[in-house]
Amino acid sequence: MSISGNQMELREEDVRKHYAAAAAMLEGFDHTPRVAKPQASAAAPERSPGIARTRRFRSTTPGLVTRSTARPEGVHLIARIEAADGEDPLTSPLQATLQHALRRALAVALAMGEAYADVSGLGDLKRANLAGSLDAARKGEFTELLAAEALIAAHVFANATAYLLAPHGSEVQAEVGEAEELLTDNAPLALHGALWELDQKLALHAPDDAHLIAASAAFAEQLMEKAALRAQNAPRLEAFSAASWRVEADDLTLSGFEPAAKAKSTTLTMAFKKPHEVVGNHIAKYQAMRLAKMLMAYDFDRRLNPFAEMGGFIFTFMGDGKPGTGKTTLIQMMAGLIHDYCQNAGYAFRYQNFGIDNIDSYQGKSGQNAKSFIQNVIDPGVIGFGTIDDIDQIAGKRGDRQSSAGQQEVTAVFMEAFAGANTVVRGNCTFGMFSNYPENVDDALRQRAGARFLVDGPQTREDYIDILTLLMGKNHAIPLGEHDLYGAQEIKKAVARSFEAHNRPQEPGLMEVFGRVHDQIGELDDLAKLGTYLKAIQQADERFTGRAIKNITDAVKVRAMDFELPDEWMENPELFLFKDYETKSAMIAELRVPITVDMVVQEINRYADSEFRYADKSDEVAIENMVRDFGRQEEAKRRYLEGQG
Repeated sequence: MSISGNQMELREEDVRKHYAAAAAMLEGFDHTPRVAKPQASAAAPERSPGIARTRRFRSTTPGLVTRSTARPEGVHLIARIEAADGEDPLTSPLQATLQHALRRALAVALAMGEAYADVSGLGDLKRANLAGSLDAARKGEFTELLAAEALIAAHVFANATAYLLAPHGSEVQAEVGEAEELLTDNAPLALHGALWELDQKLALHAPDDAHLIAASAAFAEQLMEKAALRAQNAPRLEAFSAASWRVEADDLTLSGFEPAAKAKSTTLTMAFKKPHEVVGNHIAKYQAMRLAKMLMAYDFDRRLNPFAEMGGFIFTFMGDGKPGTGKTTLIQMMAGLIHDYCQNAGYAFRYQNFGIDNIDSYQGKSGQNAKSFIQNVIDPGVIGFGTIDDIDQIAGKRGDRQSSAGQQEVTAVFMEAFAGANTVVRGNCTFGMFSNYPENVDDALRQRAGARFLVDGPQTREDYIDILTLLMGKNHAIPLGEHDLYGAQEIKKAVARSFEAHNRPQEPGLMEVFGRVHDQIGELDDLAKLGTYLKAIQQADERFTGRAIKNITDAVKVRAMDFELPDEWMENPELFLFKDYETKSAMIAELRVPITVDMVVQEINRYADSEFRYADKSDEVAIENMVRDFGRQEEAKRRYLEGQG
């Protein structure tokens, strides 16, 4: 084991020395379940008579049995895996892949347990216990350390299994249910319990090779989640979770109880758009372009973005507007920019959209889909961009009887992920929620969007000429006429005009509040007057809470970063992207501009305008629905009375 900074290396020789013990576990062992109930025959089906089952390795480890001596209740994972394709006497490539992945994962878990025992003092206690000289006063500590080692071994085994199987997955999915047989007496028993339960899952959910991989990966995910939850309240884990552990041969980094993931890009098939092809939407386009460059400042060694540390990073944003105003085009532009920047820098870029097809009628599956989406995007080994299109249809309002159980699950997952107790904003990813009807989104979830992008489409005469010319294409000879093509889309001038428009509110309800406060205290030119304005807004709309103030101040900090990183920094990574964290921070700090009163007033009005707009629409929709219900009741009464007569 070697140490570098806060990263510790699991040497290859330390992993490989556990291959024999790992192979013995896969060959066969006895296990009596304590928590889970058997649902399938524990022994894998035998092959046809006459087909040899010889293996070059035969375990001599006490307590581990081979196939020649195993009783019917023994666990034989190799036999279970090989039985997935029925009577075929040859091991298929996927079966061999799974066997090798499990052996490797078990060896890594055993090596990790051994390393933990060395750094935590558990090794000394084990030796004292074996010699019968363990001090009675330390038996409690010994038990806690054994339980910690068991949780580590179980999580690392599951983590490594999921990681090694990730490249071999397909569109086939398996629903295996939660992991139950998580035992924490000691590490070997924890691994026995995990392998026994995996054997059960494969018996029930792996009728062929594709499901073999899917069921194994699904069980690994469930076991990881169960071990991580148990670890939240378990003592003696600091020696493992305070450092990251590197397995160089597998390009695997174990960071506490966080899932590891292959730092691989997604293959994007969308049609990317250039900024000039996004007509109108000036503030939204400007912020999307800046956010794309902000993401690229992420430092993979430090696993932190200077913008996130300085307070100018947009982790979540809401894009709302009428149908056809350009939300999809905005997504295509932003994804295209990040994709091109990452291609140039050699970074892995992962884009994923969470759509209505991810809502499942199977209980708990929608929540699992949402968690998987979040984990894929926040993977600290990639630059991530996650979008949730039509979020009003995907995430249900709490307490809304019209929302399905799946929609309620998704709402809970997103709320926890975007601003929960365990949310960590590293600055390597961002999430965009888009909707034509944001007033239908749960209030608490909507307020977790730190920035608001009003996607209102083309507005001016120049915008409409630009979009007509763009969409007409080149297969015509119609003259352009007197017009500076795309001149109105020159971003800095357009954005300056758009921000200035928010010096005063635009929604009628907020205009009334602003006018009343302005008449009472005059110009909003100090913090006391700004706070008075905020309190008046809260009195007009009780949903304007402390979270709204945080979102406004975050937006102001973003305005303090009111600059674009130079294009040459993206084109030549050596100029900025490949610099160390401290150098990048200093370069960004030099470009930062001071916060002004105008910035604060504009951001208060922008945010409050959006909330008043949502509230007005939501109230109007509710009133219309009530009027419709009353009308139905009156008509029902009339027909009922006519029938009685």
